[in-house]
Amino acid sequence: VLSAMKGEVGRARYPGFFRRYAQLEAEATKLNCYDNHVVKGLLQTEDYARAVFEMWRPILDAETVEQRIAARLDRQKLFSRRPAPLMSFVIEEVVLRRPLGGREVMRGQLEQLLLFGHERNIEIQVMPTGRDEHAGLAGAFTLLQIGDQRRMAYMEVQDESALHANSKKVGALESTYGTLRAQALTPRESLVFIEQLLGEQ
Repeated sequence: VLSAMKGEVGRARYPGFFRRYAQLEAEATKLNCYDNHVVKGLLQTEDYARAVFEMWRPILDAETVEQRIAARLDRQKLFSRRPAPLMSFVIEEVVLRRPLGGREVMRGQLEQLLLFGHERNIEIQVMPTGRDEHAGLAGAFTLLQIGDQRRMAYMEVQDESALHANSKKVGALESTYGTLRAQALTPRESLVFIEQLLGEQ
């Protein structure tokens, strides 16, 4: 009973629309994420996450902000899990140039991305703004694999979310993600690009 209650309390730290996804993310063996507005929550530093939540509208009270930050950072336990999940992130260049929270906050975030990007199980790719072909115009999404077989897709906008298990829907998004990766800078080129951005800070 205590173990079950602990799980419920942990999930309660997240907004209702996100709780099911958070549970699945913790179990994932593979994650593929495309983001076009902010750095993926899983990759955020504490300062960057605070900036994001303090800009939230409607405004969140201070206690909720701190609760959400703690929950977001707790998700990063995924990075130390063994066996390590395979993770891929495609991030729009504009996200890395938008100094949410100020230049020092963004500098810390870029440095964290470099650290993650050098891990063998994590690949970060930047989608240059200058690309004249782009497969991600329909918006951000995340693909999850649980175990060897179970594949799902997650999307959210404002306070609405959708979790898909339909193989046709998931397959279409997997195809989209493959195209996005082909259109973006390679992981190595992306790390060089992020280092260049750091030099501009």
